[in-house]
Amino acid sequence: MKLSTKGRYAVMAMVDLAQNGAGQPVSLAEIADRQSISLSYLEQLFSKLRRASLVKSARGPGGGYTLADQPDVIRISEVILAVDEPIRTTSCTPGTSAGCLGKGSRCMTHDLWEELGHQIHGYLSSVSLADVCAGRIYAGPMRAQDAPVHEIAAE
Repeated sequence: MKLSTKGRYAVMAMVDLAQNGAGQPVSLAEIADRQSISLSYLEQLFSKLRRASLVKSARGPGGGYTLADQPDVIRISEVILAVDEPIRTTSCTPGTSAGCLGKGSRCMTHDLWEELGHQIHGYLSSVSLADVCAGRIYAGPMRAQDAPVHEIAAE
């Protein structure tokens, strides 16, 4: 699964807003400058984030955006889904009869990839903006580079 720039930039911008807002509106120009993201791209993303009720906008001098809720309430999965970024690891479309192979059947590894997608969504749903801001990202009991290597014995 590869997360597009839409999802990544939306999360970056929301974390920036959580870190720099302190309840006061932050302009998209400031976020764009700090995060090196195009202002016009941020405007598109924040329009979607506002429609999803994750941010509030304030007009006029000193205007900008604030979080609609506390950073510990807003989940990373909500941010990604708000900008229309699907969290999927299979190539088939959910709810249709077409399978991974395009012949109406699933590939042999379909359930593996589908479960991986569920695990990713579950993880992103367990992480809040506050967790990212505070560096409380749990890597799990074992990181991939620490995993034991299983060798297949030749028979």
